[in-house]
Amino acid sequence: MTDSPGKKIVVTGATGNVGTSLVRLLSEDPAVDSVRGLARRIPDWSLPGITWEDVDLAEDTDPVELFRGADAVVHLAWKMQPARDPVATWRTNVLGSIKVFRAVADAGVPALVHASSVGAYSPGPEHRAVDESWPTHGWPEASYTREKAYLERVLDTFERDHPEIRVVRMRPAFLFKRESASEQRRIFGGRFLPGPLLRPELLPVLPDIPGLRFQALHTDDAAEAYRLAALGDVRGAFNLAAAPPLDAGVLGELFHSRTVRLPGPVARSGLAAAWGLHLVPASPHLFDAVLRLPLMDCGRAHSELGWSPQHTALEALEEMLAGVRHGAGEDTAPLKGRAVG
Repeated sequence: MTDSPGKKIVVTGATGNVGTSLVRLLSEDPAVDSVRGLARRIPDWSLPGITWEDVDLAEDTDPVELFRGADAVVHLAWKMQPARDPVATWRTNVLGSIKVFRAVADAGVPALVHASSVGAYSPGPEHRAVDESWPTHGWPEASYTREKAYLERVLDTFERDHPEIRVVRMRPAFLFKRESASEQRRIFGGRFLPGPLLRPELLPVLPDIPGLRFQALHTDDAAEAYRLAALGDVRGAFNLAAAPPLDAGVLGELFHSRTVRLPGPVARSGLAAAWGLHLVPASPHLFDAVLRLPLMDCGRAHSELGWSPQHTALEALEEMLAGVRHGAGEDTAPLKGRAVG
């Protein structure tokens, strides 16, 4: 009796926030024989069983040959910036993803795991969490949510046309880990955000903006869910988040700060002014979308994936904020911090 061959997994966006955590987990998994990591820039580090390929999905490169023989493709590649150029992000995020989906079918890959997001969901109810059946029309004014929602519709058609392919849509909350701190500071805070000042003793007051409440998850916990989805026998969508939901009250306790009510229009006006002056990289339209995100019920991931987060949302956020203060990162192009590279 011979052992069955190990799985071959392809990961796009393998040098990013989730990708670096996922390739580590797959490298350590005895059920996985090889991992092919696709990224625009090959990193200087590697792990047993991992090979790297430089691929830019915004270009004309067809990844079909890189997918042949794979047991699953995990599609994580995504471009948050430049937020001021939605054509550029559309080219990578939407057209690049469609290219990946087609290549999965053309290469005969039996499973596709796609990184969707809580941002794909339509505005939700205030007083209850939603399951995976909640509409995924996003918030049309924000490019991130618009692109995530569009790809949900593309996958609807893809699943209809390719019922032989096992398609999994992962819808995680905000993802944090220490090594992603510098990247997330660049994406959302910009170069003017004083990272070393993000410490409790220097933040005596926090704004309490009505409706600002969101879920979070440690990136390593999200990566474990992706691993289970790639190697398991599941289909469909899975919400991924940890407790507790984060609002002004919870954040005030985290920073030992007093919360002060700040009307939403005032907060948005300030953000819009900073955006107009190129002081921040995150669009006020993304702020509008965050205010409307539903809370997610993650019961399906617990029962069908057998997944449970090992970190609380607060632990994930605390780890990332500590990383911001220290310029933490990892030796890949997307995650480069002040302390590495």
